Amino acid sequence: MPPIPGSGLAKGLAVTLRTMTKKTVTAQYPDTQPELPPRSRGVIGLFEENCTVCMLCARECPDWCIYIDSHKETVPPAAPGGRERSRNVLDRFAIDFSLCMYCGICIEVCPFDALFWSPEFEYAETDIHELTHERDKLREWMWTVPEPPALDPGAEEPKEIAAARKTADKLATQQAQQAQQAQQAQQAPQSEEGGTP
Repeated sequence: MPPIPGSGLAKGLAVTLRTMTKKTVTAQYPDTQPELPPRSRGVIGLFEENCTVCMLCARECPDWCIYIDSHKETVPPAAPGGRERSRNVLDRFAIDFSLCMYCGICIEVCPFDALFWSPEFEYAETDIHELTHERDKLREWMWTVPEPPALDPGAEEPKEIAAARKTADKLATQQAQQAQQAQQAQQAPQSEEGGTP
């Protein structure tokens, strides 16, 4: 059967009329902030206290957009007669977000949890040179990092916690056995004294 002339136009107008009667879902962005997913990748925040200047993040970055400068300081001995130690002190930590591809490798390889994803995304600049953010700005973004999600109640217990719990249970069992043996040792002389006429 050949199509009726104008049926395509009628179907299109029907879709248009249905859409016109529905409420709009346009988000008025500057006035209402979007609800971002919990693991959204906005910018990278730096928790400076955890950074040991190991340079792993800068070495593993495929874009070479992390710049780190440091110097060595001598730390006095902790105890008298000890030897002095040297440690790295962070002078500069900067990320060039005009080069960053937000892969997250730097966050994954950091062994001391110094880098985190922040959901902040409003950091546009008029000049591309201003997209290199120094450690002060990265530190500000650290306070916008959300709390980690709660563990799944049905998930397996982490190996570290299971091992610690096993050790604690073993130690508690040993202490209980020692206390029981000590109590039996005390009761034995008393029963011998009471049993003789």
